[in-house]
Amino acid sequence: MILFTDLDGTLLDDKKVLTPGNRQAIEEALQAGHKIVITTGRPLASGKILARELGLDKEGCYVIAFNGGEIYDMYHQESIFRQTLSIPDVVWVFREARKRGLHCQTYDSIGILSESDNPCLRYYKANTNIPAKVVPDIAEALQEDPVKLIVIDTDHEKLLAFREETAAWAEGKMDRIFSTPQYLEHVAPGISKGGAIRMLCEKLQIPLSQTIAAGDAENDLSMIETAAVGAVMCNAEERIRARGTYITKHDNNHDGVAEIIRTFML
Repeated sequence: MILFTDLDGTLLDDKKVLTPGNRQAIEEALQAGHKIVITTGRPLASGKILARELGLDKEGCYVIAFNGGEIYDMYHQESIFRQTLSIPDVVWVFREARKRGLHCQTYDSIGILSESDNPCLRYYKANTNIPAKVVPDIAEALQEDPVKLIVIDTDHEKLLAFREETAAWAEGKMDRIFSTPQYLEHVAPGISKGGAIRMLCEKLQIPLSQTIAAGDAENDLSMIETAAVGAVMCNAEERIRARGTYITKHDNNHDGVAEIIRTFML
């Protein structure tokens, strides 16, 4: 079987650390011949770091990053799928976010790019373990079209208002979805974790009947509903739990993913 697992709020605890119980269960699943794919809204650079820490850099190990915007083969160290946003559209979102006092950032192959240094950037950098660069002009700093950008604020209502106010412009240009109440993710139209699952399973010739997805947030819904087993963490909001086929008894701080692995894979 193959398990697609989200990171924050799912595989990692609230301190952004992999619990010993989850680590042990992952090792046992791999030894039993199963596959585990990190499936995250995080940038690829961050997902690759954690994959290596988990030992998920062997043949057949992959990272789905940017909410499905990129699929990376850890063993061959190459991207097998990448869907980007246009730089002019990225610049537009940066400008509109700045008008409303919202933090905006995007990514290059190394780390985070932002036009301002603030608590949102510093918090994000600390929790993803990748470098951040503050640049005067995002258009000049980007050497190629990025896969994702994110608008961040501690006030969820401000982000909801931003999404609504820019909805007409974004139609056909970007899909926007929350990975946490503070993070409004922007990706290319049609990009999702669920779509990436289908694409990778087709490449690996693994039937969807052999898939499990584990998540806790809005951006996990597409993969939860795509996989044969859609496992939702008990720490998720009720509206997310209502969409799963299995709800864990243990939360992300108490080996919830290990529970999923032992229930369906071992």
